[in-house]
Amino acid sequence: MTDTWVALGFAIFIWWFSTGIVLVLNRMSRTAITLSLLISSAVGLCALAGLAHTANQTGIADAYCAFTCALLAWGWNELSFLTGWITGPQKTALRQDSQGWSRFWTSFQAVVWHEIAILCVGIAIVAITWQAPNQVGTGTYLVLWVMRTSAKLNLFFGVRNLSEAFLPAHLAYLQSFFRRRRMNAFFPFSVAAAFAGLAYVLLYAHHPLASPSQSVGAVLVGTMLALAILEHFMLVLPIDTTALWRWALRAQPSPTSTTPFDAPIPPLLPTPLDSHDSTVQIH
Repeated sequence: MTDTWVALGFAIFIWWFSTGIVLVLNRMSRTAITLSLLISSAVGLCALAGLAHTANQTGIADAYCAFTCALLAWGWNELSFLTGWITGPQKTALRQDSQGWSRFWTSFQAVVWHEIAILCVGIAIVAITWQAPNQVGTGTYLVLWVMRTSAKLNLFFGVRNLSEAFLPAHLAYLQSFFRRRRMNAFFPFSVAAAFAGLAYVLLYAHHPLASPSQSVGAVLVGTMLALAILEHFMLVLPIDTTALWRWALRAQPSPTSTTPFDAPIPPLLPTPLDSHDSTVQIH
């Protein structure tokens, strides 16, 4: 039981702290951003090496190591996107008259390179850990991938909280691809599927034949899934989604770092919060 609580606390802390660190890094000066990308790339490669090393190790420490390595690999995806390094060919705001398939395709073009990068890293992790006994890293990465994709789709279909504060200035044009509404039809299904996955992971964690390291690994993966579900509810509940990371959001970009990768930035106009179904307006 002690191992379970330690794993739970470790996963929650890493989720909260690593999110804040990424937010801080992509709001620093241009030089600092470039340096952070170089360091993150090196750390990401080390993380893949760590996954390869722990893939055939079945101790509790190896479960923690694989979990941490998967988060470091995912952190590279997040940092490369939020700094504007790997996004997509669409770097301007969505036309206000875009609807249906045209809106979806244009939105996808804004992040397609980022999605390809996530896919490539995911394939590398699956290949590294293929048929190995330690699948904690693979499970962690897949949970982050699936739930982040679900969150993106919910933002596209429409939710109450768009979390605009998490976007740095050079990615402000992405707000035009979001839609603000109280709820969308996809949300209940995405959350229900996530809860079903969480139930499976928890049952596995408490299976009588599961080893201590397998139980710890399942708790680590399950905690990340539970936190991802919490993030989904934060999209639709009337709460301040930035409250947990205000310490990171206080860091303001310097005048020389507003467009670290020269992405064109259209001026923003605020959107009323009480709109039931409206697309964020950007001219």
